[in-house]
Amino acid sequence: MFSPKYKLTNKILADLTAVAEAKGIIDRAKILPKQELRLRRQATIRMTHHSTEIEGNRLNIQQVEALYAKKKIDAPDRDIHEVQNYLNALKYIEKLVAEKKPTTEKVILQIHKLVTAKTMDTKFCGTYRPGPIYVVRRRLGMPQETIYTGPVAKRVSKLMEVFVDWLKISEEKEVNPVIVAAIAHLEIAAIHPFNDGNGRTARALATLLLYQRGYDFRRLFALEDYYNTGRQSYYKAINLGKTYDERKNDITSWLEYFTKGFRKEIDTVKYTILVLSSRKVDGKIKSQIYLRPEQLKIIDFLDQMGRITAKDVEDVLSIPKRTAQLHVEKLKKIKMIKQVGKGRATYYIANN
Repeated sequence: MFSPKYKLTNKILADLTAVAEAKGIIDRAKILPKQELRLRRQATIRMTHHSTEIEGNRLNIQQVEALYAKKKIDAPDRDIHEVQNYLNALKYIEKLVAEKKPTTEKVILQIHKLVTAKTMDTKFCGTYRPGPIYVVRRRLGMPQETIYTGPVAKRVSKLMEVFVDWLKISEEKEVNPVIVAAIAHLEIAAIHPFNDGNGRTARALATLLLYQRGYDFRRLFALEDYYNTGRQSYYKAINLGKTYDERKNDITSWLEYFTKGFRKEIDTVKYTILVLSSRKVDGKIKSQIYLRPEQLKIIDFLDQMGRITAKDVEDVLSIPKRTAQLHVEKLKKIKMIKQVGKGRATYYIANN
């Protein structure tokens, strides 16, 4: 049975308390849908950029933003695929949360399949590795050094099975979601169940668990930013020892690193939200304008493209013409958008 050993030190408890307090502030804050969607999009772009850059991806954040907007860029195919893959994995995570699907081995395998599509042999995408695996360190002018050896391949399936069982138990025991995410991240790294893509899978899985357990913070955070900007600290904190069986039994130091970073990222989200929520809208309104999910998608499209037509609404939402027109009229009525032109030339822009 998988049973991680750790102590909830004063540092960890202080960070978890601060995160819980920030969560209440962020959840209650009232900001405009357009602002929230923009922050959420930025978080997705930052997640993707930093999680792939850790693994050597060379695209800058502007190129990742372009791919998010489905624009073409001039870059190596592999780098493009890695970014598109991570974006697809995050979409899959959102779908799982919306449908309230539990985290199973099948889900973890699908996340891996998504993050590695078109970048490795298809027979290894979404399947456990068939052979040994090593984490190596390469230094200029120095021979390659093996710093970690994963468990033998025949043990991987069982290790993953007991790990997923622990995830279920942790939910029943109401273990703090931040602790669960941290442990999941570390255990995937330790088992190293795949030929490649273990880091991206671990980070995406941590995000999924936080979202599922009510710690999504309106999906405005990107913990990958913390890992990537202090990459050496990340590698040092995730130190696994020499082998799976010889690794440190006590993972307290990793949890201290993880919770510290999570608090730092959530504090940034909190301060951003507080600044936005303190601003008045139209000089009169100081409250959130609540929209249906379909209408939020319309505003998100408009924010990216600068304008939208009723036909665009039909296409974005895959709905009949009449329903699209009703959504447009509703947004016009509450002054979220305004009409430009007449007849067939009509389009809509944000009513800033």
